[in-house]
Amino acid sequence: MEQVAALGTMVSESLVRIAAFRTPDALYNSVRYVLRGQGKRLRPVLLLLTAQMYRVRSEQALPAALAVEVSHNWALVHDDIMDQAATRRGRPSVYRRWDINTALLCGDVLMGIAYGQLTHAPASRLPQLLETFTAMVTALCEGQALDMRYETTPLVSTPEYLDMIDLKTGALLAAALEMGAILGEAPPNERAALRRAGMALGRAFQIQDDLLDLVADDGRWGKSVGQDLIDGKKTFLLLEALARATGEDQAFFERIRLQAGCAASDVAEARSRMHRLGVLAFARKNVAHYTRRAIGCLEQLHTQTDALNTVMQSMADRVH
Repeated sequence: MEQVAALGTMVSESLVRIAAFRTPDALYNSVRYVLRGQGKRLRPVLLLLTAQMYRVRSEQALPAALAVEVSHNWALVHDDIMDQAATRRGRPSVYRRWDINTALLCGDVLMGIAYGQLTHAPASRLPQLLETFTAMVTALCEGQALDMRYETTPLVSTPEYLDMIDLKTGALLAAALEMGAILGEAPPNERAALRRAGMALGRAFQIQDDLLDLVADDGRWGKSVGQDLIDGKKTFLLLEALARATGEDQAFFERIRLQAGCAASDVAEARSRMHRLGVLAFARKNVAHYTRRAIGCLEQLHTQTDALNTVMQSMADRVH
């Protein structure tokens, strides 16, 4: 949609300006590198569309949208350090292009920038925005702590995984939608409905992400297909495969779990076994289920926008 594309462009251009002339370069070169990255800008666009739904001008909502996107990038910079991820969005991660200390400072200053952006929001809305934003930051950290713990936890259930996703992925999407509603002075029940929509959308988004890691076209995905399996990550797919498998399938997936990963040459076989066990179909079913739940929450609002529905559906339908 042209409206969504225009909002994404507005966000991207504004991000570039945030740190354009800040010094010292030893710090801000990495910050500029992050803010110029080619993200999809889904979270700030959701906030802007929600604010528009309540007749708030995009220019007025932009600082809060930038705060959400900068915060998302702060989390990614620090996540890459903890995960020892070599790339991010098809480029070297900050800690690999520079070093760990620079990446830590880069993430820290990005968080400061995010809070600084919030100070440009309307003063009457600032306390509620800060409360929602800070709760989201706390949830992101809690979710990352669980993610790290699950790396060394022998057995993790699918419900436990989804609870972690609610903190890592759902909390940020929920905050984006709710902050748009706060700017529009939406009633509490509508804010709550939008929070629920964001949490459901977070589950759909992450399960789709896990699925794409195994089935996406390598060139469009931007990283090696099956990388989660190679790294031994406990994704929705692997956990479901472990829960369903018996016999030779069970031995195959238990080996991946016990060895904390597999060879790249085993990815095709893992995909075939998951397909046979119904794991891939079950994942797609869950993506559709949580997307319907998210869009259904919008029906509780006194006013709606087709654009918001479209973006939510496109997040579930994405192929890269």
